[in-house]
Amino acid sequence: MADEIRIGMIGMGGFMNTHSKALGQIPEAHVVAITDPEARNRANHKQRYAHLADAAEYDRYQAMLDAETLDAVVIASPHTLHFEQVMAALDRGLHVLVEKPMVCRIDRGVEVVKKVRETGLVLTIGYHRHTDGTYRYVRREIAAGRIGKVRAVSAFQCQEWKKATAGTWRQVPDLSGGGQLNDSGSHLVDIVLWMTGLQAETVSAEIDNCGTDVDINSAVSVRFTGGAVGTLTVIGDAPSWWEDISIIGDEGAFHIRQGAGITQQVGFRDVQMTVEAERLGSESVSVDFIRAVKGEGEPVAPAECGLRVIELTEAAWKSAAAGKPVAVPKSKV
Repeated sequence: MADEIRIGMIGMGGFMNTHSKALGQIPEAHVVAITDPEARNRANHKQRYAHLADAAEYDRYQAMLDAETLDAVVIASPHTLHFEQVMAALDRGLHVLVEKPMVCRIDRGVEVVKKVRETGLVLTIGYHRHTDGTYRYVRREIAAGRIGKVRAVSAFQCQEWKKATAGTWRQVPDLSGGGQLNDSGSHLVDIVLWMTGLQAETVSAEIDNCGTDVDINSAVSVRFTGGAVGTLTVIGDAPSWWEDISIIGDEGAFHIRQGAGITQQVGFRDVQMTVEAERLGSESVSVDFIRAVKGEGEPVAPAECGLRVIELTEAAWKSAAAGKPVAVPKSKV
């Protein structure tokens, strides 16, 4: 890999700002082209980020891939477009950073995982919590057995999602692939699985679309392989944002509260400590991606994470539609 990593960006909407800013701070990263159907979106990024000023512009990502000599792409397009764009990039030998969710169907997740393994290319997902010191710490501590065997998980997220996304592609199933459970809720599902190392076995879900075409409020009960139980509650029709995650082991527990760091319970009763999240060290997903592309480590949010998330999410949708528990597929890849 040359010192300079030539990058094309696909989908210059609001969330791509996160990657545009981060890539501008990485010396090896050179964004040579950007693509979006809306000229206004391309212009907004060029005006905001000086390092994009000379990037070539395209209104179709296929044209960019055909015309430019690239090493990698960053994808932040509407969710249902991810699969086609990811596969097109991998077919051209390009490394991929794709925003969540990686895909919106299990079978497509299987295809992506197989393609990544076949090509040996880097694919990482924009699950930024994997590069956040808070969640890295909890994952390390659980893996080291600090709270014993995980017995239960309770994860809660609420947002003004319904109001904030009204009239946008996020509430159009053909583009979003689903509602909040598949959008910001994807972060919650992913981080629970990633921190605990658990795999979902069965789910039972209740979902309320709140008069829209997509899921808004979701209450998902999960039984994990090995016997642990859990609840994942994603509320999109809330007056504000809040998130709590508790992970209970047979020898201790973790409680992650919004804005309050981590409370780590060791043993029983009142033996506990507060871990200050800002002391744990964090970095951006973009930094992790460039490091992996340079061959300096494995990506912290690989394609397998995206597959695990859509397996649980799709099972929750099916359970809510059928009104009964549903087994979570264990895809063979």
